[in-house]
Amino acid sequence: MEDFTNNTGQSPEQIPGQTPKPAGQTLGIAALITAIVTFVIAVIPCVGLIAVIPGIIAIVLASVGLSQAARNDSPRGVLLAGLIIGIVATLISLSQIMVAGKIGDKFDKEWGGEIENVIKDVQKDVLDGLEDANVDIRIENGEETVEIKVGEGREDRRRQLEELEEGKTVTNDTVDKNE
Repeated sequence: MEDFTNNTGQSPEQIPGQTPKPAGQTLGIAALITAIVTFVIAVIPCVGLIAVIPGIIAIVLASVGLSQAARNDSPRGVLLAGLIIGIVATLISLSQIMVAGKIGDKFDKEWGGEIENVIKDVQKDVLDGLEDANVDIRIENGEETVEIKVGEGREDRRRQLEELEEGKTVTNDTVDKNE
C-alpha cells in the first residue's frame, strides 16, 4: 500500500493550484505567431524580401520547442504548424529575393550603361550651364539696397563675394559688375 502523506501527486516544481504546461508549448505559440506574421509579410511584393529574418526566427523557435517537446513527450501540433508555416514563408521570401536579383541583373545589362551615359550627359550640361550663368542678386532692407550683377567671369564673382564677406556695406548704391 502507498503512503499518501508526503505524496501530493504534483511534481516538485509545480505550483499548487496551477496546471502544468507541456514542454515547448510557449515556444510553439511564439513560433506560430512569428510564422504567421512572416507569411503575411512574405506574400507582399517587394516587402517580402525582408521576411527572411522573422522566418528564420520562427524556424529556430519551433525547432527548439520540438526538441523540448520530444524530451517530455508533449504535444507537438502547434510546434509543427509554426515550423511548416515558417519554412513556407521563408521559401516565399527567398524566391522574391532571387526574382528581384534576376530583374536587377537584366535591368543592369539592358539599361545600365545607357542610364549612366544619360546621367553623365545631364551632369555635364548642368555644369556647363553653371559656367555660363549670369547671377543677379538684389537685397533690400528698408531704404538700403544692394544689387550684384555678375557676368561670366569667375574672378568677378569671387571678388564680389569677398567684399560681402569682409562686411563692406553699400547703402543706397548699386554695385554693377557686368562684363
